[in-house]
Amino acid sequence: MSAAPAAASIAREWQRFTPRQRLTRYAFYLFAVAALMQSLRSVEIIPEFLEDMPEQVADLFTRMWPIDWNYYPTTVHAALVETLHIATLGTILSLALAFPVGIMAARNIVRWPAVQLFAKFILVSSRSVNSLVWALLFVAVFGPGALAGTLAIAFRSIGFVGKLLGEALEEAHRGPVEALTAAGAPPASVFLKAYWPQVQPSFWSIALFRLDINIRESAVLGLVGAGGIGTALDDALSLLYWDQVAMTLLTIFAVVIVAEIAVTYIRSRIL
Repeated sequence: MSAAPAAASIAREWQRFTPRQRLTRYAFYLFAVAALMQSLRSVEIIPEFLEDMPEQVADLFTRMWPIDWNYYPTTVHAALVETLHIATLGTILSLALAFPVGIMAARNIVRWPAVQLFAKFILVSSRSVNSLVWALLFVAVFGPGALAGTLAIAFRSIGFVGKLLGEALEEAHRGPVEALTAAGAPPASVFLKAYWPQVQPSFWSIALFRLDINIRESAVLGLVGAGGIGTALDDALSLLYWDQVAMTLLTIFAVVIVAEIAVTYIRSRIL
């Protein structure tokens, strides 16, 4: 009888983490610090370059001012229009290519593992290669110009659009699907009447979001010869015309901001 009061009198201390969790956290902190120190050693930061960085930045901005406003109507405007065309056509092409790939990647629609693996291979391959690398590849195949930039934007976007579309299809409710299937509807009708109405808002939201991203990415494809406003930027940088560089950068910033506002407005109106 005396053991029960003694056990009840033992104070219990609440702890947020178990000993194993604390050990895991400390191991992660140690790994992060070691990775940081190794990174600082490998990048070979030269202190002398950091000391005169404020003077170099001030000198760069001095060379950029005043901005060469005449560079816009003569060169930047045409390159900007080409950039918008590259982003728009690349996005449309990516939607056409990513739609069937996204359907093949959805496990609740396509039941064959080999087809799913093939679709996921395409999605991973598209996302793992940067748009500049795609642009370099297509410049080597088709030559410099807007065609290479359009294909680079399209192939880079397939993985993004297809993956999100496949996930949206997998999260669709089974009720309408089972009802149409039980009624004897063919697979095409099941997709158009059960799946598509559920994923349509997500699909257009993904498309608008990707268009916003593509406008930003297409602005730099000209640095590798894939057309667009990046070509004007590369020419100005090569000739060290910093006032023209400032004009080009200002145009890119303005276009990105306007595209963000426009995409947000369109999404609020149609979704």
